[in-house]
Amino acid sequence: MGDAFKNLDFGKLKTYCLKNRHSKVDIKDFSLPWEKGSSFSAFLDTLPAILAGNDLRAVINAISLAATNKKQVCFAMGGHVIKTGMSPIIIDLMEKKVFTLLSMNGSGIIHDLETAMMGRTSEDVAQSLGDGSFGMAKETSAFLNQAIKNAGTQAIGLGKAVGDLILKENLDFKQLSLTATGAALDIPVTVHVAIGTDIIHMHPDFDAGACGAASHHDFKLFASTIATLEKGVFINAGSAVILPEVFLKAVTLVRNLGAILDDFTTVNLDFIRHYRPMTNVVNRPTLGKGRGYSLVGHHEILIPLIAAGVIEKLT
Repeated sequence: MGDAFKNLDFGKLKTYCLKNRHSKVDIKDFSLPWEKGSSFSAFLDTLPAILAGNDLRAVINAISLAATNKKQVCFAMGGHVIKTGMSPIIIDLMEKKVFTLLSMNGSGIIHDLETAMMGRTSEDVAQSLGDGSFGMAKETSAFLNQAIKNAGTQAIGLGKAVGDLILKENLDFKQLSLTATGAALDIPVTVHVAIGTDIIHMHPDFDAGACGAASHHDFKLFASTIATLEKGVFINAGSAVILPEVFLKAVTLVRNLGAILDDFTTVNLDFIRHYRPMTNVVNRPTLGKGRGYSLVGHHEILIPLIAAGVIEKLT
């Protein structure tokens, strides 16, 4: 073993002075202890100016600046955002004119409707899959498939059709519906459906043609908003595939048609890092002047944190 190191003279090792070295972490960036009774803004200031601490504040600042300057702040989401109880937070930001567009995949309208209709949602799949009863709720399917038909006859998108019908039927918990809030406030809510992914697609009254047309209407509406995203913010929360793909297609579409889309911020919020949100939302569209952020964590913690920080900034 000694022969293996016979050509290494440790005494000739070259060193340098530590005080002249660039270091990536400085004590001025460290976190600060919490002082009892302080404000939420003070709490944000205690976070370290390192990694996600910096990113969280940057996201809050970007959303606040866009809202103050009346730029687009688009919130795209998977159904899990509703299932973690975030609807009141999102509705509050819609009412405060922070969110200018809400987008969801097909599961979003299912959980949104059931929340508005029953005050509860999220089926126990493991319990009901074995006997084939999973996804067979009669009221959910009948209501949403009627909304799909309404979208066709009224030449409107799927998000608006669901919201309008919730308001028309005066459902008991309509105040907690994202689609109904969008319809009431005239804020676009777009729904992007992949046929075969949602429980209502299994029911005999499902009209795939009408659903596809309504979802395509919403894609056009989505793209028209993305065309004005310059200086704004696009947030993807919990959609691993559908919304990142829709966003990327909308970005290339509007650029192809001449829209100026160079300087904007994108944010991905999810429990883990996925390939498509990182490439299609955070990295590729923002090349150049744009900025992309990825915050990894629970929706039920991150979304209220960001919302509270934005509200503090705005007030």
